[in-house]
Amino acid sequence: MKPKYLSLKPFILWKRKKRPIEWQRVFGRSAGLEVEIGFGLGDFLVRRAREHPEKNLVGIEVSWVLVRRALRKIALAGVENTRVIRADARVCFERLFSEKSLGRAWALFPCPWPKKRHVKHRLFTHDFLKLLNSRLIDEGELLIVTDDQAYLDWIQAQVSGTGFEPYTQFIPPRFLTKYERKWQGLGQQRFFELRLVKRRHMEIKIKEETALITHCVDHFDPKGFKPLNGRGEIMVDFKEFLYDPEQQKGMVRSVVGEDNLLQNFWIEIVEMEDGWHIRPAKGCSMIPTAGVQRALDLVRNAT
Repeated sequence: MKPKYLSLKPFILWKRKKRPIEWQRVFGRSAGLEVEIGFGLGDFLVRRAREHPEKNLVGIEVSWVLVRRALRKIALAGVENTRVIRADARVCFERLFSEKSLGRAWALFPCPWPKKRHVKHRLFTHDFLKLLNSRLIDEGELLIVTDDQAYLDWIQAQVSGTGFEPYTQFIPPRFLTKYERKWQGLGQQRFFELRLVKRRHMEIKIKEETALITHCVDHFDPKGFKPLNGRGEIMVDFKEFLYDPEQQKGMVRSVVGEDNLLQNFWIEIVEMEDGWHIRPAKGCSMIPTAGVQRALDLVRNAT
């Protein structure tokens, strides 16, 4: 099958890297760092990289289809100062960027989640703005552009106490993104720009990752193995169990949700000389958090 992305070089396998990421090493140079949150089709990200070769740019998106399209555009444009990450923005700013490491962040036409029951999905909450503030340099900026007045008002209500000073203005179409072209095609000729300038630093440290405690048990019966899901602040769901009697190995697919992080990985139960070892399966790109530890503990409890 011929790949549609042309090159994977700009794609960052962030779960396999030391965190926070050493961006100077990733780019092979020291330069001002900018981030686009939700880059969509990647048009602005690529254009920004081409027009500002002195900058290092990182794009964040959750959809692999959009990441793939952006990778193709990056390759066709021949820009080398751009990297892309597939992850939730909350996780990225919490774990991948150190304090005062970013000069600017962009969010062009983020989803407003207009229905009342969907407001919980909105990104730019008070807590997220504080987190983003901590990752920006002094006087660094977050620039948000939207077509939605109600969404703009909601974000403005989140700003107080986040260390940002807000500036709002109407702007004409100028970013040439998919949604800007869509709204322009429907007759909208001006949009809302919210520029948040960092005036006071919010100190939010990167969360420490857990040193996982793996387990070893004397006995394991695959026929009677039924691990219980976990509930509470940390959610653990065991989705499927596979067992190979020849290799004496069981595999449990585990989904763990905690804070803003959702992880999907396998836990292996494998027989060795001193007993049955319970541990994350080799090759799993997971972050060693308290949720992963809880999943390991629940598997042990079920053996």
